[in-house]
Amino acid sequence: FPDPWHKKRHHKRRIVQPRFLELCSDRLARGGAMHIATDWANYAEHIDEAFADSPHFHCVERREHDGDAPLDRPVTKFERRGLRHGHRIVDWLFEKNDL
Repeated sequence: FPDPWHKKRHHKRRIVQPRFLELCSDRLARGGAMHIATDWANYAEHIDEAFADSPHFHCVERREHDGDAPLDRPVTKFERRGLRHGHRIVDWLFEKNDL
């Protein structure tokens, strides 16, 4: 659950950016995985676009749910708070590409 930096002027501070994905790819072993989740619809769109533009990763699974079907990961306090506010959760599992 990375910080969504929901104000438009702060979007540049979001951690899911091309440079971050390059760095993760460099550090992950071949076939390594990244799990990401958010309860902000706008950030979910941003994450979808960032990974779609990245040659380093492919999406293994994307799941949208109301807290009832998370991917295999711990539930966070941010997830519980988002669910209390009526937000839907989007979960991804990305895997590093063999380049």
